[in-house]
Amino acid sequence: MLHYAVVFFVIALVAALFGFGGIAAGAVEIAKILFFVFLVVAAVTLVLGLVSH
Repeated sequence: MLHYAVVFFVIALVAALFGFGGIAAGAVEIAKILFFVFLVVAAVTLVLGLVSH
């Protein structure tokens, strides 16, 4: 999931470079959402891993 966040961030950078503001803004929003979902899943996995031992 972190991979997809990085991919959308790169897409946003390329779109911004060529002047496509709407596409860049959309890609940045998707990257942010995926990054925060990744953080939540990583935190839950960490907590479950600590509790199970």
